[in-house]
Amino acid sequence: MEEISQFIQQIQNDPGSIFNPESVIRYGGITILCLTIFAETGLFFCFFFPGDSLVFTAGVLTATGALPYHWSIVLSLMILSAILGNLVGYLFGKRTGDLMMNRKNNIFFQKEYITAAENFYGRYGAMALVLGRFLPIIRTFAPIVAGIIKLPFKRFLFYSSFGAILWVLPIGACGFFLGAIPFVQNNLGSIIIAMVIGITSPVIYKLLKERRKKKKKNQS
Repeated sequence: MEEISQFIQQIQNDPGSIFNPESVIRYGGITILCLTIFAETGLFFCFFFPGDSLVFTAGVLTATGALPYHWSIVLSLMILSAILGNLVGYLFGKRTGDLMMNRKNNIFFQKEYITAAENFYGRYGAMALVLGRFLPIIRTFAPIVAGIIKLPFKRFLFYSSFGAILWVLPIGACGFFLGAIPFVQNNLGSIIIAMVIGITSPVIYKLLKERRKKKKKNQS
């Protein structure tokens, strides 16, 4: 509870902290770290949370001691959070999928996100739950789409769990081992920004391209 109250106080002082992986972990600790990963991997209105950079930063801060837990505990809790987040997304999609597609677009929800996840799922099938872990927005909406199309639960759980392990272990371990390098410690903020730009740019470009195609199709 103390970690949560500290993080809330930090957000009140600096609202931008919620988008800063280093601040999320330094002020919120392991509790807010896990809650953020849980939310980003299952709650559609949290698609903008910094998932990849958060996992990487957790590895770095574990190596420096700023996150005072053994690396195996940190990685295990992040994997569990990612699995549980997907589970919530799956159940939400299974029960309210039709209602979602009838929602009006707003700042927290765009139908294009569901469409992009559906297209990705149509291309890769259940493997979208694995591959989609490495793509912002798709990572949030892929389990919801799996629920909408009513993918068998056992199959969903297998691919979701496998994807969580394959996502967290390499990125988190990379952060942990690089965290011992002074350059990484001293330039963590710049590295995180570069990661966010590098990871999100292709997805944003793809969404804009799909939107232009849809607009042209409606005009013709």
